[in-house]
Amino acid sequence: MANARVIFHIDMNSFYASVEIANHPELKGCPLAIAGKTEERHGIIVTSSYEARKFGVRTTMTVREAKKRCPELIVRHPDFTLYRQTSDRLFAMLKEYTPIIEKASIDEGYLDMSMLRHVHPPTLARSIQNRIARELHLPCSIGIAPNKFLAKMASNIKKPLGITVIRKRELAQCLWLLPIGKMHGVGPKTEQKFISFGIRTIGDLARQDQAFIGQQFGTNGRRLFAFANGCDDRPVDPEAWDRYKSIGHSMTLPRDTHEMKEILSTFHQLAAKLAAQLKKEHVVSYELIVVIRYHDLHTVTRHQKTVQPLQSPADIERFSLSVFQKNWHGEDIRLLGVTLTSFQSMSDSTKQLDLFSYQRDAQNEPLIDLMNKINEQFGNGTILPANRLLKTMKSNDADH
Repeated sequence: MANARVIFHIDMNSFYASVEIANHPELKGCPLAIAGKTEERHGIIVTSSYEARKFGVRTTMTVREAKKRCPELIVRHPDFTLYRQTSDRLFAMLKEYTPIIEKASIDEGYLDMSMLRHVHPPTLARSIQNRIARELHLPCSIGIAPNKFLAKMASNIKKPLGITVIRKRELAQCLWLLPIGKMHGVGPKTEQKFISFGIRTIGDLARQDQAFIGQQFGTNGRRLFAFANGCDDRPVDPEAWDRYKSIGHSMTLPRDTHEMKEILSTFHQLAAKLAAQLKKEHVVSYELIVVIRYHDLHTVTRHQKTVQPLQSPADIERFSLSVFQKNWHGEDIRLLGVTLTSFQSMSDSTKQLDLFSYQRDAQNEPLIDLMNKINEQFGNGTILPANRLLKTMKSNDADH
């Protein structure tokens, strides 16, 4: 069709690790992982080089487990300044090809190439890929399709250094056979719900009754149903990344206080307001700012970036409190404020959101190790987590 769009999705391969290697050539060919809290054994792997992945090192794995699998693993803490500078250089380069470019995250973006009909799309993609490798020393994969969803799915098919084209007439061969969990925008909870209805592949979803999907899964289900059938009319939006500069709330306390109970209550209320606004805008945040105003009006402002996105009230509250406790001097407080910034579309951060629960699970690892040792010595089931014990009790009650 003459009016068909040509959309590129450019996805940098193992971005953090690749940037480290590009700036530290001595790391080339070495198994490398980027992890938060690298000084602790429970630090979580954020990304790893392809050399490390050959040993089984994976995102969400603890540093301790990763080093068991790969004793020679080199672990680096994220260098956000370097990554953002590199990202700025990347997107400045991409804007030379088209002004219609949407930054989806620090390491991926959509380009509307429809105006460049005189150039063969795969040839143009290879030229861009080679230039990024030559000038930034970074690998990337590029998906080419008539819309954003299919372009995103295409870029995931071959990594590293892949170039993949998906046409709507090819959905049955290249998309519908994939597990539903591999579909962009489907998180673990949605995946399990789909599976509970017998929807195990993207094709299963595409062949469902649209009204049934809308009834069971709501607006998001209808959107995913359309995507599964290759339909996505969202434009490439150059202003999407900058639309939300910041979301913030502050509260003046009823009286100047250093009482922890009142401070905790304030952060709880602020986190609830911020999470509701994030949900409304369908974004997550990667940076938090805490404001502490003391009784004498002296004001302290502290920024903190996070490797994983902030979305839920509990995570915002916990992160805010962590920043607060590191900077509070114990004096009476008049006002507390929390601001979120560095946003990303919620649909583009589905996988990263899963890391939060994994980070919390890792913190319980010493307790889990102890429970395993007791069960090994005295028999399986001697000691159980409370939630499993409660389920067992309920099951026994039902049987009787």
